Amino acid sequence: MAKKMHDTPMLDQLESGPWPSFVTGLKRLAQENDMMVDLLGQLETSYETKKGYWKGGTVGVFGYGGGVIPRFTELKDANEKPVFPDAAEFHTLRIQPPAGMHYSTDLLRKMCDVWQKHGSGLIAFHGQSGDIMFQGVSTANVQPAFDEFNEMGFDLGGAGPALRTSMSCVGAARCEMSCYDESRALQTVINNNIDDMHRPALPYKFKFKFAGCPNDCVNSIQRSDMAVIGTWRDNIRTDEKLAREWFAANGMEGLVNNVVTRCPSKALAVKKAGEARTTDGFSAVALDDATALEIDNHNCVRCMHCLNVMPGALLPGKDKGVTILVGGKSVLKIGATMGTVVIPFMKLESDEDFDKLNELSRNMLDFFAENALDHERTGEMIDRIGLSNFLEGMGLEVDANMILQPRANPYIRMDGWDEEVEKATERKASGG
Repeated sequence: MAKKMHDTPMLDQLESGPWPSFVTGLKRLAQENDMMVDLLGQLETSYETKKGYWKGGTVGVFGYGGGVIPRFTELKDANEKPVFPDAAEFHTLRIQPPAGMHYSTDLLRKMCDVWQKHGSGLIAFHGQSGDIMFQGVSTANVQPAFDEFNEMGFDLGGAGPALRTSMSCVGAARCEMSCYDESRALQTVINNNIDDMHRPALPYKFKFKFAGCPNDCVNSIQRSDMAVIGTWRDNIRTDEKLAREWFAANGMEGLVNNVVTRCPSKALAVKKAGEARTTDGFSAVALDDATALEIDNHNCVRCMHCLNVMPGALLPGKDKGVTILVGGKSVLKIGATMGTVVIPFMKLESDEDFDKLNELSRNMLDFFAENALDHERTGEMIDRIGLSNFLEGMGLEVDANMILQPRANPYIRMDGWDEEVEKATERKASGG
């Protein structure tokens, strides 16, 4: 039985609404854990004073330079003693999850047992980098807790100015939208660059994420420095049986209002049976004996909306691969940014394909390490040096798919172009 609970009137208010509150969960853990009792006390104080009381420090385990997030309390009395001593140290262990987030219930129970024994019992599945966040442990218990996780086969994730733990969606294991082997891609990249995760030596953090399709269930385009997103470059596949079943259940109104009119590139059209085109990039599927859905695949931007609304009736094409983007991140120096396309399409099926992905990821990390400033993400580095310089440094060809939007001014000065071409040719011939 834990010690007596502190009065927490402000936290109690968060339990009074119609929705579940995190406070209820913390109180449940506090029934058997003194650390959680004092955590609630400090949190109540923060709500009262509108001030945070955590500071960093240095905490780690043998053989690693990262993976632990230190938190020490600054809330102390006149004698410099912690006001809430059992939560004076509230560190977080970042543990790498299995690729695709596959767990057995037995494994989850064992994890919970370890954290109940050594820590606060508070666990977050998962952080934005993918880590399992074991939150709340004293300095003395950091090493014993990690040792038990390590014996179960788990390793520390990334923290600090380092390669962060990667994340992949469940992908091909359970999702018909998957366009490549996400788990293999994750393991290939992370296993070959693990030293940059465990021994922080980068200007700032770097994240890889692997999404099986443009639905991007792992937020790779928004939250990763290098996003690998599954896609296809042929026609959308159709299943007439499922399409007819969907149309019978939803009717013309559902088709028009929920599918056709919501296509961002107007690539869908309702046609009479027999009139829908099936050549030159067009495909069609019969919805009943009189109606067909025509798809202009050249204008499809792979937004996934129609595939999601008509599951099974429409599916990704057969010529699958990935699009690679760089520079996604949350707010920092230049605000939140989404990834920029640097490789519009590459196959990811053979051993050679995965070797190319690994080489690209290594080159990306090396370029970032050599050219970024301290506390600067990849997107901010590219914004500073220019995308063209980044592509040149990476040895990547410029492609029209990298352009965010067309020029507002259609007039371009062409005088001097011939001279520039001659200079570039001479530089290339001389090896410059």
